[in-house]
Amino acid sequence: MNLANGSTLVTQFLLLGFPSLGRQSRELLCALLSLAYAATVVGNFCIVWAVLRDPRLQRLPMYILLGNFSWLEICYVTVTAPRMLYDLLHPGLRISFHACFLQFYFFFATGGTECLLLAAMALDRYLAICHPLRYPVLMSPRRCWTMVASCWLYSFLWYIAPIVLISQLSFCSTYTLDHFLCDPGPLLAVSCSPDHWAGQICSSMTSFTLFTTFLFILASYGLILTAVLRLPAGAGRHKAFSTCTSHLVIVSLFYGSVIVNYAIPMASGGSGKVVTLFYTVATPLLNPLIYSLRNKEMKKALRRTLLGER
Repeated sequence: MNLANGSTLVTQFLLLGFPSLGRQSRELLCALLSLAYAATVVGNFCIVWAVLRDPRLQRLPMYILLGNFSWLEICYVTVTAPRMLYDLLHPGLRISFHACFLQFYFFFATGGTECLLLAAMALDRYLAICHPLRYPVLMSPRRCWTMVASCWLYSFLWYIAPIVLISQLSFCSTYTLDHFLCDPGPLLAVSCSPDHWAGQICSSMTSFTLFTTFLFILASYGLILTAVLRLPAGAGRHKAFSTCTSHLVIVSLFYGSVIVNYAIPMASGGSGKVVTLFYTVATPLLNPLIYSLRNKEMKKALRRTLLGER
């Protein structure tokens, strides 16, 4: 039981969202975010569907990873967007204690899975470009699926402990969270517990996943760049750069905004919400656009799936 000041049972929270916006501004923002959410779900689902419908793509690790990544983006944005849109239209409605921590858990679990899948995609590109002859053995479809399953399982188990620890803190009667989602910062801000060691554990575990995967991705692409620069100028070098560009754009957008928000938490209030909005809505929206525009095989698969072309 979570008691505020040892006497008040906290059973719900109030997500402030964007209190400075007037009614018309909230409705406009809701309309824009609704379009972004719909486009994110449809775009990423098209990639998942194209991979599922094309037997050849199902045998290629790159597209196994891309299909899982697109499905993850659908889950990731769905954790926060529906509640945020509802709160924009109906401000002042409370979220239950259990619903808040469920959102907290799935938001971090899917976010952690995204970090791991981005690292797996970097490893795949490294093996394909730096070890092309051994690539079919090193990254077989079976090994790829094992790696993907490990990414999902690790992240969903990794964040159980910090979520449980924070949920056991005492929360004050001022249960208002200055955010549009249940995040550790606002939750710790309304905690009455004198020691926020639970928050430190959560921060340490999040930073570990964030920075280890980020450094792994940087190292992978450093080795890829070194190998590509050794290739003679021409189609081979251009293809190698082209297959990596889309992944690097997604990595830069996601890690850049997440690191600003969590590892360098100087942004607060409205600016912090804008940063969070970027990596919870904008990045999943850009994923299908970037991958479908930069990848010839994906464009062909989408045309075959959606338009019936051969």
